[in-house]
Amino acid sequence: MTDQGTNSPNFRLDGKVAVVTGAGSGIGQAVASKFAAQGASIRILDVNEPAAAATCQLIADAGGTASVHLCDVTNQEDVIARFNELFRQERVHILVNNAGISHIGTVESTTSDDFDRVVRVNIKGFYNCMRAVVGHMKTSGGGVILNMASIAGSCGLADRFAYSMSKGAVVAMTYSVARDYLAHSIRCNCISPARVHTPFVDDYLRKTYPGREPEMFEKLAKSQPMGRMAEPAEVAALALFLCSDEAAFITGVDYSIDGGFINLRG
Repeated sequence: MTDQGTNSPNFRLDGKVAVVTGAGSGIGQAVASKFAAQGASIRILDVNEPAAAATCQLIADAGGTASVHLCDVTNQEDVIARFNELFRQERVHILVNNAGISHIGTVESTTSDDFDRVVRVNIKGFYNCMRAVVGHMKTSGGGVILNMASIAGSCGLADRFAYSMSKGAVVAMTYSVARDYLAHSIRCNCISPARVHTPFVDDYLRKTYPGREPEMFEKLAKSQPMGRMAEPAEVAALALFLCSDEAAFITGVDYSIDGGFINLRG
């Protein structure tokens, strides 16, 4: 199997099973595809079964292995049931917590329902999956957990109150899990991207700026110091490194992939 024409001898995941949540599109789909290209067997947990199935088909068409497991990450009983089904069949080596939602608003415009929904998906969803997998990893010789955070969790972004809160929690949970499970050979890191060109961005522009999509896309892209958004495949490449044996000495780290946004803004 090849990945965009290359198949590096490094960063291989042969023989490993990777659970990727929210892999029906965007970053999750790119991560699942990248990991499969490097030899991992992919288990997709997603509430959107058709989208997840489409990702599986992409992986299969490229010669990889993947399966869909319908799951609502906000429901702890559902998460435990899905993971237990996997554990009865195989060892899970890698968990990528990616399923999440965005929200636009200040503290004043964020309703209680908005706030609770962001917490359920972006915080409790990550907690549910980590809680479900760490015991298995402890008794299986270790593993890797990678959480998708955001630069919004560590720097101020306008109109992102609830989203920023949730991603700050992801960073803190990452540090805590990394500390608590060092002795069990479980590594836990997170990635904090800046703006990434995903279907969410296109949908947002279509709904918010109808007829002005190209203009506003360019404006958003140029707000990054490098003058463009990241591509999902670039985030997936960093994820692959962090989940590979080449990163065996890395744990408890929040990696920014931001085109210079945090440190190079004028």
